[in-house]
Amino acid sequence: MDSLFIYILIPVAIFLFIALFTLFAVYAERKIAGFVQDRLGPMETGKFGLLQTFADILKLLQKELITPAAADKVLFALAPVIIFVAVFIGFSVVPWAPNFMPANVHTGLFFIMAVVSIDAIGILMAGWGSNNKYSLLGSIRAISQMISYELPVGLSLIAAVMITQTLNLNEIALSQGILATQDIYFLGFWKVNDIGGILGWHIFQAPHLLISYVVFFIATLAECNRAPFDIPEAESELIGGFHTEYGGIRFAFIFLAEYAMMFLVAMLGVVIFLGGWNTPLPNIGSVRLADWTTGLYWGIFWTLIKSLTIVAIQIWIRWTLPRFRADQLMTLCWKILIPVAFACMAISGIWRIMVML
Repeated sequence: MDSLFIYILIPVAIFLFIALFTLFAVYAERKIAGFVQDRLGPMETGKFGLLQTFADILKLLQKELITPAAADKVLFALAPVIIFVAVFIGFSVVPWAPNFMPANVHTGLFFIMAVVSIDAIGILMAGWGSNNKYSLLGSIRAISQMISYELPVGLSLIAAVMITQTLNLNEIALSQGILATQDIYFLGFWKVNDIGGILGWHIFQAPHLLISYVVFFIATLAECNRAPFDIPEAESELIGGFHTEYGGIRFAFIFLAEYAMMFLVAMLGVVIFLGGWNTPLPNIGSVRLADWTTGLYWGIFWTLIKSLTIVAIQIWIRWTLPRFRADQLMTLCWKILIPVAFACMAISGIWRIMVML
């Protein structure tokens, strides 16, 4: 009975977190956009506009569910659920703190890559099932973009996995701080197990992983359909992209999935490259900052702070850079990011043989 309760409680907790994060992120996005564009953002609904997002959610929940007469009703109804569930399941293997995660599986990284890829099927179902040419064009462009940019994402993660020698996300995070069970070295030569802090993060253990993380970050922007890679949802070109025909709670699920994906890829990058739940504060002599700021609650705090910082950068980029053309988007992927990711993967092999052994 206790196990059944836990199996119900954990998914509910993840869903509530995604919902609360989305409410916060939408408000933050509007405020950051206002700041970047020298305006105020929402101000009328609640103090400083804090209730504006709640009002938008209530509006969506009250809207009628309309299915186009010519649409494939099954595909049209299932698509938003599949898009959301694909991202939702990805949260099940990501560690929030030392040994604190919904499921500690040995192939956690592979599992995330596999389930998140199902998102593409949901987008294709949304475009095809709508029986709308704008939706179909939007979904086809989204699929071509997502499949292309999965390659640099995967290659950059492989470069990190070649250093860590594990797909277990908890062990990957564990190997970047004072709780590491194996020797860790800053830049490959200075042992920092007792010092910890930022010196133990993977981007400093093997400096080429900083380049891998930059490739990963850029490619995940495209995976999330975030500007400057938001061609599939470009309102000025395709009305509303693959979700043109969706409204009400169905649109809300697609919206939830997009923001959940933003946090998931930010958190995954933090776990793989930026120390995960490990503190950035080092031990300095008798001042044991890393020891004092490591543990369950500190781990959750550092994971949230790092991930939300990356989300803020994603939002900042959206309101700073202009949208790419389709040819520029594909050129960046195939001619720049993929070769750089391959080079980082090759360097990881050399680093593992020449420096770590």
